[in-house]
Amino acid sequence: YRPPAWPEAPADQHKMMHFEIEVDDLDAALVTAVAAGGVIAPDQPADRDPGRIRVVLDPAGHPLCLFTAGE
Repeated sequence: YRPPAWPEAPADQHKMMHFEIEVDDLDAALVTAVAAGGVIAPDQPADRDPGRIRVVLDPAGHPLCLFTAGE
């Protein structure tokens, strides 16, 4: 098993699936994700508002996005 790389690179294992999970409270969702074994990805999309979307890696290394909807 090779966990997917984030961000993706040509020679690395790519993600198999990508989940985008809408949450009401991003900070609370991040606390829950980390408590469940996830890690906030060190590389975050530079073109996205970190107050509205964050990439998290699950315990196996798969990336997923937690985000809040726009107003």
